[in-house]
Amino acid sequence: MAIRGTLLRAEIKQIAAATYHQVRWPQADEVRFDGDHLPVWDEQAGYLDPATGEVLPTWDEALDALDEDTEPLHVLRFAEQVDVQGVLAGTPDADQCIHYLSKYLTKSLGDALDGGQAQRDHAARMVDALRYEPCSPTCPNWLRYGVQPKNSKAGMAPGRCRSKAHKPEHLGYAGRRVLVSRKWSNKTLAQHKQDRRTWVLEALGQTDEPTDPHRYIWRPVPAGDANVPPLAVRLLRTVAERQRWRAHLRELEARAAGQDLSATEQTGRAA
Repeated sequence: MAIRGTLLRAEIKQIAAATYHQVRWPQADEVRFDGDHLPVWDEQAGYLDPATGEVLPTWDEALDALDEDTEPLHVLRFAEQVDVQGVLAGTPDADQCIHYLSKYLTKSLGDALDGGQAQRDHAARMVDALRYEPCSPTCPNWLRYGVQPKNSKAGMAPGRCRSKAHKPEHLGYAGRRVLVSRKWSNKTLAQHKQDRRTWVLEALGQTDEPTDPHRYIWRPVPAGDANVPPLAVRLLRTVAERQRWRAHLRELEARAAGQDLSATEQTGRAA
């Protein structure tokens, strides 16, 4: 994983040691329904025991039945080995880290199953075990253990959950590999774009004043309108405008750093 910031390594290790996540779900170690002996659906009450007609406890009722001494069904912690490395932008270490992260962010988890027959057999056993492992409160596998899934509906059956956690190419992994920006910066993508826009306008000496909504009238342009330049011309004008912006920004950055502007102009023309 990669994070931004200038935290001390010792502090990060302390945070990792104190960080854990526990899942307080109903116990799923006793199989009550299997094979042809499965709960039946009733439109009024939900799922029933086919032998006794007893209504299975709902998800909320199963959670309320847990007492304070009940152990969490799952507990996740960081491993003991936490290798924290500080990386500076523009260094060879940064390039190596980017290559390493890109490799594992883009590869498929199923690609690692080509290591040999023993590894493939192990993966097959894991997939078979995950077939009946509840993956979420709404997972149909809860019926196997005598609990109605959250938001249960007709047609549910243990072993038929469509979640990614049960598929071989995921091997239990679910969720996103990259968190969205608001998870670690408290800003949305639109807010980041606005920050960049404000920075560019300030660097160019312009003000980001709100545009009068009544200043323009937006209408669809019919095909073949003589007042609209061809698409190729419009694209070239946009590229030329972006090039002027970048040249101006390079000039401002060079002045701020005390560099020779002639060298910057030659670099820009070479690029």
